[in-house]
Parts: sequence; C-alpha cells; structure tokens
Amino acid sequence: MNHALKVAMTEAGQTAESLAGRIGVDPKTTRWVTPGRIPQTRHRAQVAEAVGRDVGDLWPDVLRRREPAWLREWLEIEREARLLRWFEPALVPGLLQTEAYARAVLGWGGLMTADEVEQRAQSQMERQGILAGSRPPQFFVMVDEAVLRRCVGGPAVMAEQCERLVQFAERPHIHIQAVPASAGGHVGLAGGFILAKGPSGEAAHLDDRLRAHVVTQQGEIDTLEEAWEAIRAVALPTAQTLSMIKEVAATWQT
Repeated sequence: MNHALKVAMTEAGQTAESLAGRIGVDPKTTRWVTPGRIPQTRHRAQVAEAVGRDVGDLWPDVLRRREPAWLREWLEIEREARLLRWFEPALVPGLLQTEAYARAVLGWGGLMTADEVEQRAQSQMERQGILAGSRPPQFFVMVDEAVLRRCVGGPAVMAEQCERLVQFAERPHIHIQAVPASAGGHVGLAGGFILAKGPSGEAAHLDDRLRAHVVTQQGEIDTLEEAWEAIRAVALPTAQTLSMIKEVAATWQT
C-alpha cells in the first residue's frame, strides 16, 4: 500500500471519490494507494496539489525508474489497461521478450552503452509484471511470421524466445496469432502499434525510434482498430499459431 498517499489523503480530507471528482476521472482509476499503481503524468501533479504534498513524496519510485522518461506516459497507460492489443511486424513484442532477446535488440548498432542496455533490459522485464498480476489484462498479440524466423541474438536466443512464447500462449489471458508468409502483403507491414483500453478510456502507441507516440484522438484510434481487424483477417488462429511457434522453435534448436 502507498502509505504516504493514504496518510496525505486522510489529512487533506480526501477520498478516492473526491479526488476523482476534482481531477475529472472515473473513481475506478483512483486506486492509487494500491502497490504499483501510479497516476498518469498529467494526474500526478493534480493529486499532489489536492493533498498538499510533493509528487516526489508520494511516488518517489517515479524518480528512480529505469525506463526512459519519454516512455513513461505510455507505460502508465499500459499498467492500467484491462485490454491490450499489440501488432508487431518485425520483432517479438516487448511484453513477451526474454531477457536475452531484449539485450540483443537493445545492443544493435552500439547506440547504447553496456550499462544502458542492462538498465533498459531490466526495465523491460519489470514491465512484464503486468501479465503476472492477480488481475492481468486480456492480451491479444499478432506478429508477422518473419518475427519467429528472424535470427535475433543467435539460434540459442531464438530457441529460448520461441519456448517462452509457447509458455505465454498457454496462459488463458494471452492470445497469440501469427500472420503467415503466405498471406503476402498486408496492412500491418506499415508498422507496429498497440491499442489499450482501460478505466480512463482508449489510447494507442505507435512505434517511434525517438519518443513514445501516444494517440488518444478517437478518429485515429478508430483507424488503428480497422487496421487491427484487417490484420486479424489474414492471421492464423491461436491453435495453428502455437503449432507454428513449436515448429519454428525446433528449427532453432538444430
């Protein structure tokens, strides 16, 4: 429990409902005394002001987090989501990557120091915690078949990654589909994206090398929803995808 916030709310005479009314959000989103629940960036300052505290006093971990500052807004949306849909044409989605796979991707091109690679890889692993909680989101993933067959980090890394995907696919709240090479060109090849739906509404994330491109306008989200359905129309069912992953895993082990 976030005791600092609970005490501050009590002293300020605030409840979850009164805070929600003051900030203009659904009361269900204000369970911020729960461990690991942190308001989105735009709400933290409002909450701190409402209870008469500094943001750093209420959420000191925010100042020490490993992930880059530009990604934090999206990660906070991701943590609150009850439904996540993620399409990737080139790489295994971050929430499903093994540590070795993540290190290999982060190390490409020598753009990061060894310490930066390690820090980001650890952040990636911590990010996966949302899939193992007591009430994880429904997580729908679609990847292009090339993701499974592209060698990232070497055969051993790919064998481990495919095995991890099989383990994830066996969880009832994780649904993985692959778009087979036989589908040819499809709308998803234009780029990966993530759709999130939670108590605060809907949002999307688009790939960007330099910053998190977070989308909240309904018209843009609708366009991505249409793209998702178009990709799903050519994707294999989950059972066939699982068979494909196991088949590809065997090729990496030889």
